Amino acid sequence: MTGLDGQGPDLKKELDATLHARRELGEEYESALVDSFLEKVDQRIDDAVERRVRRQVAEQQLTAARGSRSPDAADSWGERFGFGIVSLVLAIPLSGIGAGTAGLRGLLVAWAGIVGVNLVQAARTTPDLFRGRGRGRRGGDSGWED
Repeated sequence: MTGLDGQGPDLKKELDATLHARRELGEEYESALVDSFLEKVDQRIDDAVERRVRRQVAEQQLTAARGSRSPDAADSWGERFGFGIVSLVLAIPLSGIGAGTAGLRGLLVAWAGIVGVNLVQAARTTPDLFRGRGRGRRGGDSGWED
């Protein structure tokens, strides 16, 4: 029988004691003994879940206090640079296939796809890029001081 957070032997002892009490008291007390044992198991599960939740909350607060970003928001310069290099390397055979199959129209379709994929990647890694709050916005405050 596996335990909760290293409390397996205690839980096994509780089960053995419950089974021993059932043998001594008889079947008429079986449901009360089972209910008592299940309450103890429920309490141990609740305690384990509470400890885990407290630990996760503490880890999140520590991460927020340090000001670090979550792993999901990893959009480093290296990732963007690597994606650009890979898309340019793949553009060579795609251009050849598109131009060889459908001429100028195929070449334009291939490059439209390449540009589209790169725009989606840029929008994913820089959400403000297409919202007018990026570096290239027109009008208003340009960010340059006089």
